[in-house]
Amino acid sequence: MHIHTLENWQHSHNFSINRHHAEQNTKIVMVLTAIAMVVEVVAGILFGSMALLADGWHMVTHLAAFGITLFAYRFARSQANNPKYTFGTGKASILGGFTSAIALGVVAFVMALESLGRLWQPQPIQFNEAIGVAAIGLVVNLVSALLLQEDGDVRHHGSGRHHHHHHHHHHSDSNLHAAYIHVVADALTSVLAIVALIAAKFLGWIWMDAVMGLVGAGVITKWAYGLIRETGFVLLDAGSNIEVKRAIADAIEMDADNRITDLHVWHLSEHHLSATIALVTHYPKEPNYYKSLLDRIPSLAHILIEVNPCCGEPCIEVTPGLTEAESERQPVPDHQ
Repeated sequence: MHIHTLENWQHSHNFSINRHHAEQNTKIVMVLTAIAMVVEVVAGILFGSMALLADGWHMVTHLAAFGITLFAYRFARSQANNPKYTFGTGKASILGGFTSAIALGVVAFVMALESLGRLWQPQPIQFNEAIGVAAIGLVVNLVSALLLQEDGDVRHHGSGRHHHHHHHHHHSDSNLHAAYIHVVADALTSVLAIVALIAAKFLGWIWMDAVMGLVGAGVITKWAYGLIRETGFVLLDAGSNIEVKRAIADAIEMDADNRITDLHVWHLSEHHLSATIALVTHYPKEPNYYKSLLDRIPSLAHILIEVNPCCGEPCIEVTPGLTEAESERQPVPDHQ
């Protein structure tokens, strides 16, 4: 039986990030959107305006997206130390961004269908009222966009190693980025609608309303696709970590005659990476020695290392990124 405490060999798997400010701002934006929605729906019913009603009910999709954003924040925080989640809940924010991106794609699809319908069968438009609705929507969305900009309120919780505060992208929080894209997309829709309505009112170009709707749907689809692609890669552990892998290989293989035989790197959150490394060497040392070689690599928060002594047949140097058969075989001299 092991008689010593295990604390020195254990560490936290809480890789979540404190986004309190972002969460509070999302709540404010959600309230603003809900108020604007109620005002537009009630006014639409009282004044018999389809423009007001349509824009009011359209806001429901954005309320749903903000609800997803808040749920992801709360879930990540409340379940951060739940042992059921092997590497914590650091990816909850990324999953929230992925789900919101799908909702954004649905919004773009509905916009495209509605625009095509209006292109073939133009509807009567109350220009002044419609322009007023679009202007109100634009103001609400601009205020919301300011609130949802990346705020830098990032606090890393416990990880097994060091903490690095590196921001590789302007929007490092996928969850917040998705909510931000929702309000920017709605602001774009309002701007395009104002342009189309003015053109229709003063130039008689009724078709501009539908055309601008299609343009907006196309732009929003592109944004949604980019967000789905970015978050999907991370969720499937297919994110691009080539530079990190190369840095790990260089740090370990430049020491003694170490050769990496297996290497995997993946995201635990937007700011934390995990790595499993198997290496072979004639001069094996404790795993902590090899971990210390990686101290300067940003964001590496969880590392597992397997050390295999090289004995018997000569070691084969395998070029990173190539198979053993593709690499040039060079026997490593057995130093005494």
